[in-house]
Amino acid sequence: MTIRTTFRTTLAAAVAVALTGLAPATAAEDFDLSPAQPGRIHAVKDEAAVAAIPKDFKFVTSGTFTVAVAPGGPPLATYATDAKTVVGADPDYAYVVADALGLKLELVPVAWIDWPLGLTSGKYDAVISNVGVTEQRKEKFDFSTYRQGLHGFFVKTDSKITGIKEPKDAAGLRIIVGAGTNQERILLRWSDEDVKAGLKPIELQYYDDEAASLLALRSNRADVIVQPHAQLVYIAARDKNIKRVGTLSAGWPDRSDVAITTRKGSGLAAALTLATNGLIKDGTYAKILDHWHLAEEALPKSETNPPGLPKF
Repeated sequence: MTIRTTFRTTLAAAVAVALTGLAPATAAEDFDLSPAQPGRIHAVKDEAAVAAIPKDFKFVTSGTFTVAVAPGGPPLATYATDAKTVVGADPDYAYVVADALGLKLELVPVAWIDWPLGLTSGKYDAVISNVGVTEQRKEKFDFSTYRQGLHGFFVKTDSKITGIKEPKDAAGLRIIVGAGTNQERILLRWSDEDVKAGLKPIELQYYDDEAASLLALRSNRADVIVQPHAQLVYIAARDKNIKRVGTLSAGWPDRSDVAITTRKGSGLAAALTLATNGLIKDGTYAKILDHWHLAEEALPKSETNPPGLPKF
């Protein structure tokens, strides 16, 4: 596997190392962020998926699957302790998809904002970086789903809250959420439903950054924090003082998935969907999610261009 770097991603690497260097050592016990990745899962070649690659499809580099990934943070994708190797669940998934297609892997670290232009301009063959399927994105890209898009409900480890599955479970709770986020939009709908049912509304709280949010939770100024599930899984392993009490689909009340993203009409999506379903069937898929503590995000099967989040 090879990795390209840019000035922007190198700067991000320095920031990531600075942050992970401040984390308690216990995080390393749950998540291996070393560049060597001795526990990385491998896959076998999937002849059906290979046969589904269009004969006229031209990879960026012959014999290589070039994949963009945004190192936003563990466990999905981050810079390893060497500040240059990208590791995490998404890179590992890119690796086994390349294996299934009989190709080498080249990871291209990119800033999240840059992946659409880079993909449409042909800088890489695909993006595997927690990209959610939306109806607007489907106008320009094709998708092969590989994980559920989940937010997590997390509380202090000594909280008396044991489960949040539906609006009534959150009635009257003080919940930390990001302003302008999809989870805020959903929780506002939950609060409206609670009020209509004669229950207390949800009290949403907003903080400037993650550290302030976690402090508010630890100091009992809030009851629950809601963020993307994977982020909170890592924080829970790192800090050992919060726990999951539920998950929330990004497409509530429907499921919303994240997907391998390819150029619209390139024809590669069908092969990637076949490869993913092969990895699900032979157990490789589950091993990767288990390795990164993301089993809750597993899909029963991969789909090509399923319904996505609507335009708002």
